Amino acid sequence: MILPNYFKNNSKNSLIDKYHLYKGEKLNWLQVTLRLERSIICIILPWVLFCTAYGILISLLYYLKLPIAFSNSNSILTNAVLSFNIGFTLLLVFRTNTAHDRFWEGRQLWGALVNTSRNLTRGIWIIVKDKTPQDRVEKEVILRLISAFAVAMKLHLRSVPLDTQLASLMSEKQYLQLQDTNHPPLQIAYWIGDYLQSQHDRNCLNVYQLTTLHNCVDDLVDILGGCERILKTPLPLIYTIKLRQLLFLFCLILPLEIVSFLYWWTGIVMAFVSFTLLSIEQIGSEIEEPFGFDPNDLPLNTICNTISNNVEELIRLASNTNSL
Repeated sequence: MILPNYFKNNSKNSLIDKYHLYKGEKLNWLQVTLRLERSIICIILPWVLFCTAYGILISLLYYLKLPIAFSNSNSILTNAVLSFNIGFTLLLVFRTNTAHDRFWEGRQLWGALVNTSRNLTRGIWIIVKDKTPQDRVEKEVILRLISAFAVAMKLHLRSVPLDTQLASLMSEKQYLQLQDTNHPPLQIAYWIGDYLQSQHDRNCLNVYQLTTLHNCVDDLVDILGGCERILKTPLPLIYTIKLRQLLFLFCLILPLEIVSFLYWWTGIVMAFVSFTLLSIEQIGSEIEEPFGFDPNDLPLNTICNTISNNVEELIRLASNTNSL
């Protein structure tokens, strides 16, 4: 009885469950693997084929007795190639680590957005007093604007037009006004702050409560600014250019170094090596800007749905409690 429970608990660590938690989709392991690899393979495949063909060409030239292979007795050349490999590897590691740092910072900011949205939602519902039934309706409208802020922030970072999900979280008048705004999430933050100020003017909350809630709105804007900093400050292009130059040189030099040992296997080895190195480089390039639509980017749709569900659940539960 213990053994099945052990495997059942550890099934949460499977690739399928991790992807379901990350993206909200339930796929089998093959579908997950293909989806994650597809965005990378489509880009690097032509280069992998080129490196493979180049390796086969070097094998053919070596078979024809042309002096193209590096001499094993030349220690100077061997040390030079070794030094080149070490420098290239260090640059590749730096590129990947820097891209992951940007990815993780983006995830931390969106995690902070979830927590701040929950705190602001809870604070508005509990602190702001309802004097009339219309006040309750207006409060629910403002709470849904918190969900709208997350959706608008996602669309803003992806540089895509406003969508129906955002339209469902506000009035038609507000949606039309957002369409004429250059920065929709900032406009939504203004509406929330303006609501809080108006409630203070109506004596529905005191100045200390107003300050606390305004701080939450400020946190939303700060999170937005942090994501914009990641988006608009890419890794200096010289790193990407230099890394790809060194990667290209490495793939040109490697067959000359290994052909005397591997003969006709040189092309196969080059396919494996180029695929591995190009995949790592492309992963770094992909996660460097983590707010897009690629399978390896942040699950912004899932995070926005989480915020929206949290807001709707609080409205529903609070309404049911008040009706008892």
